[in-house]
Amino acid sequence: MGKTSTKGIWKVISASSMGTMIEWYDFYIFGSLAVVISTKFFPSDNPTAAFLSTLATFAAGFVVRPFGALFFGRLGDIIGRKYTFMATLLLMGGSTFLIGCIPSYETIGFLAPLLVLILRLLQGLALGGEYGGAATYVAEHAPAGQKGYWTSWIQTTATVGLFISLMVILATKNVLSAEDFDSWGWRVPFWVSIVMVGVSYLIRKNMDESPVFAKAKKEGTTSTNPLKESFGNRYNLKFVLLALFGATMGQGVVWYTGQFYAMSFMKTVMNVDSSQVDELLGIALLLGTPFFIVFGWLSDKIGRKYIMMGGMLIAVLLYRPIYKMMYETTDLKNKTEIVQETKQVVETSKINDSIVTNQKKYTDGTTLTEKKTYTKNKKEAQVNTSISINTNDEWTLIFLIFVQVLFVTMVYGPIAAFLVEMFPTKIRYTSMSLPYHVGNGIFGGLLPAISTYFVTHSKEAGKPEFYLDGLWYPIIIASICFVIGMVYIDNKNKTNHL
Repeated sequence: MGKTSTKGIWKVISASSMGTMIEWYDFYIFGSLAVVISTKFFPSDNPTAAFLSTLATFAAGFVVRPFGALFFGRLGDIIGRKYTFMATLLLMGGSTFLIGCIPSYETIGFLAPLLVLILRLLQGLALGGEYGGAATYVAEHAPAGQKGYWTSWIQTTATVGLFISLMVILATKNVLSAEDFDSWGWRVPFWVSIVMVGVSYLIRKNMDESPVFAKAKKEGTTSTNPLKESFGNRYNLKFVLLALFGATMGQGVVWYTGQFYAMSFMKTVMNVDSSQVDELLGIALLLGTPFFIVFGWLSDKIGRKYIMMGGMLIAVLLYRPIYKMMYETTDLKNKTEIVQETKQVVETSKINDSIVTNQKKYTDGTTLTEKKTYTKNKKEAQVNTSISINTNDEWTLIFLIFVQVLFVTMVYGPIAAFLVEMFPTKIRYTSMSLPYHVGNGIFGGLLPAISTYFVTHSKEAGKPEFYLDGLWYPIIIASICFVIGMVYIDNKNKTNHL
């Protein structure tokens, strides 16, 4: 492939990135609002079970991503990259909008979580077809020797999509009262999606097909059965399995630990105020995102392997110390309470309920707020604990999340170029999409639910450092991937078909 003009490649990057970023926004708005959603679409009598059910529904979208990769990957290798990822964009946007329209559990009962699950599965199918198309499309436009750099712009879209989802939530919370946000305002971020999808569709509609695919189609060398050629061919299947177990499996758990599990851990284990967590994560993501480009560019110079493997190894070694430091930063046992009268404010919520709020303040500026919800017969139903932390603790947590985001950029920045270079043009969309979405969708997507379950189980068992047990899952998976990748991946990537 010859040199591509910078002007042309920037047009491709802009159109591809915007659409992919919106799809990630759509996909992650569900996770960003998991704590709220658990109270709307699931029975409220057991908050822990409701939250775990929400995480399971969130994970369901990841589980079906490989099926989306197979279905849309096949279409992408037969009819083209452009039209396939336009279809995934519309499917994703429509599903996201409709989730924001579903009545609550109190209104329609078990039909609510069922409808959410169906739409979540459609989201997963759509995302399964989007990423492979965007990464392939950009790589096939990129100049030789610069594929790591140019595809790394696509790699930023997942983090940017998460960042924008957090910012939209914060903006909505700031505009509305707490009562309005809890009542109906949480639906606004879902509704906003439809506008962004419409704009992105108009931009993508005017894009040209990938020149590499267009050439293959003109010469009649496209695949008639991409699934058979991808997975029925033993030689190609070997590279599919290597991509999964030697790269994307570990990359997936590092990605979701550093961003989603960090957010879930602070909200549900550390009990830090939800809006404060969104702000901290947003700042850390903003600081860390440029490093996707840095490591993508560096992978063009020194190879993809050692950057990705290095990210996994450092993450495995540092996760437990990092999360221990995070937990101890806000642990009230390490703080001194200001001796004062505890104020109790009774608020009227529903006709038969009352809420008693207790507040404690600490010498370093930390505030603990406990809200106890009572039913009509004064039986205690639920205790909601929220900690507002001081500025010093905020910056400590921002730094610790930022370090985890750096691990993410190391494993994720070069991965798109690494994957597209492994497979020939006629089956590239299908072949790269499956290992990517199994690694990220199955191994990565299940992480928040599995790790939260481990923490909950260890806490109930009375273990002293229960909060660290959720890390065993990403540590074990990343360690296995590191060993396989170091042994079998060729840093020079002699399988380059571009």
